[in-house]
Amino acid sequence: MAVRSSVMLLASAAMAVSRVAAYAVVDIDALADLAVAADIAAPLSLANRSDVAYYAKSCAIPDGTDDIVNFGTPAQAQYVQLDTGSFELWINPTCSGLSTSDETFCEAVGNFDTSASSTFNSLNTGKTLRYGIGSANITYAMDDISLPGTSTVLSQVQFGVATSSVDEFSGILGIGYGLNLTTRYPNFIDELFDQGVTKVKAFSLALGSKSEQEGVIVFGGVDTSKFSGTLARLPITPARFSPDGVPRYWVNMTSMSLTTSSTSTTTYANSSIQVFLDSGSTLTLLPANLVTAIAADFNAVGPTSNGFYTVDCSLADADGTLNFAFAGVTIAVEFRELIRQSGSQCMLGLQASSSFALLGDTFMRSAYVVIDQTDDVVWMAPYTNCGSTPAALVTAASLSTLTGACSQTGNADTSSDSDSTSTSSSAVSSSAASTAASSKSAATATTTTASATTSPAAAAGTTSATTTSSAPRTSTALSRTFTLASSLFYAAVYCFWL
Repeated sequence: MAVRSSVMLLASAAMAVSRVAAYAVVDIDALADLAVAADIAAPLSLANRSDVAYYAKSCAIPDGTDDIVNFGTPAQAQYVQLDTGSFELWINPTCSGLSTSDETFCEAVGNFDTSASSTFNSLNTGKTLRYGIGSANITYAMDDISLPGTSTVLSQVQFGVATSSVDEFSGILGIGYGLNLTTRYPNFIDELFDQGVTKVKAFSLALGSKSEQEGVIVFGGVDTSKFSGTLARLPITPARFSPDGVPRYWVNMTSMSLTTSSTSTTTYANSSIQVFLDSGSTLTLLPANLVTAIAADFNAVGPTSNGFYTVDCSLADADGTLNFAFAGVTIAVEFRELIRQSGSQCMLGLQASSSFALLGDTFMRSAYVVIDQTDDVVWMAPYTNCGSTPAALVTAASLSTLTGACSQTGNADTSSDSDSTSTSSSAVSSSAASTAASSKSAATATTTTASATTSPAAAAGTTSATTTSSAPRTSTALSRTFTLASSLFYAAVYCFWL
């Protein structure tokens, strides 16, 4: 069961819908002619409902071209949530029964009219897909899916058409493992590779920070302008050795620690655990003793009946990081990225869970990850942004020698030859860089500096969080209140094929 976006800040919070304009760049014949690639770049729209979930939507652009995710013939544009924690693609959620704002959003994301597609084929079989929140009863079908900026299509891709759904306001694009692992048919990532759209069964993901409001996903490639240093190689834990026995992007986290503005660092006990990467989860879910220890260091109030920890909003402006260490890399999540705010109410971007330990969006915005399904490896580096230089991977072997183009401050790294940001042309083919860039108890262990540990709250000059109340919710679904808004932020999404 995929743990999808599982939380809103508070039930009374009014959430904005942000549209993410993006670009798709095609790699043809190793992009010998970059001008051609730039000419066929097409916008791909993502939507982020107030950092709750990331969506992919196809849309028409000024030259009349349509892009991913377009279903059927003629093409019909659909919203789908991008989810590394699930495995299947489905569309047509049930909009009735949702809150008023959710229903409005759901009705706006599009409904696929199967009778209007000349290439639609129902398989007359179905199943129920269950998520951390919500479920969908689907009937499997096959149809063509258009690719961005070109007439090329994925032919007869299998996906689900919902006959009913509960607490889902859009479809979902699961980009976890597929054929013979979690599904009996090739899923979206399988089809990209099998139909020659990508040269490798891999993709890279950078959600981008809150302040810059920008992100990149590259199917079949990487963007060296979204990280600094080299990529650390993290083997994906085989399903038979994983905590839940399910093929996911499980990796070993070696420790967690807290660094405050006083530069003291506290390492948390029992923080060497298996975690999986889940872009479909709003929060990061960790064992209760670990979350309790971290929350205490933030002088957090909670947990509430919903499992949330409220904190003083001034902490979002305090210096400090919550550090997630892996073999060869540490991802330092700044407090401003960890703390979620709605109006005057703030909460930690963490929640206790006895079922899953997963790294959701509150972690993933600070990391650059490349997921290689062929070799079962996650490559990871600290996220930073110094431009846009997407490149198609010809072989995943090149990932071990890639170096990020950015310094740790996010500026372009000019300390070495520019060629250091890529391997030989046989491994990586460069694309046109045409896109606009533009979170103490018994769980606390040792202090690794000589100075006394200072909590984030003390560093910010605060004493305790203000207690806030939220509307009740059921145990099976968190209350979610949204308002539609015209707030925009931008991302870049690339799809490469050779």
